[in-house]
Amino acid sequence: MAIPGVLRYFLFTVGAVAITLGVTAIAGAKMGLFAGKRPADLGWNNGSFRAADWRPNWVSSKADPKDEKHYIEALAAGADPKRAWAALATVVKAMPRATVVTDKDGYLHVEFASAGMGFVDDAEFALDEKAGVIQVLSGARMGVRDFDVNRKRVEAIRADLEARLK
Repeated sequence: MAIPGVLRYFLFTVGAVAITLGVTAIAGAKMGLFAGKRPADLGWNNGSFRAADWRPNWVSSKADPKDEKHYIEALAAGADPKRAWAALATVVKAMPRATVVTDKDGYLHVEFASAGMGFVDDAEFALDEKAGVIQVLSGARMGVRDFDVNRKRVEAIRADLEARLK
């Protein structure tokens, strides 16, 4: 039985689209197409990180504590903030697909790439010695949702840091 022309065209088109999407996903991740552009306003200035937006794909210790979607507790620096800072650097550098961009004067910027598509999240840490904490802002560059990836990552960093400081 022969396949009618319209059905053959439809199957060919669907197959071509599937192959194109697969190649784009694989090659796109390797070429950094899903990494997004590094924000120009990163940094710790006057006791604060950059202003964040409405999207639910970020968390920060500097967000309003009433904002349950975005607020996350700062990392405890304990009695020896410099030791905690050194331990933090060790923790994040050991994490999968982490790239340290800046590690200078109590400020740390790390890019985390996702395993599959290579989406990049920016995590920023600032040593706040007076408060005895390490402030944090971690968010996705692209998209709207991050499925709590940034919150879970910060909590994993917190657990590892606390274990190292005991």
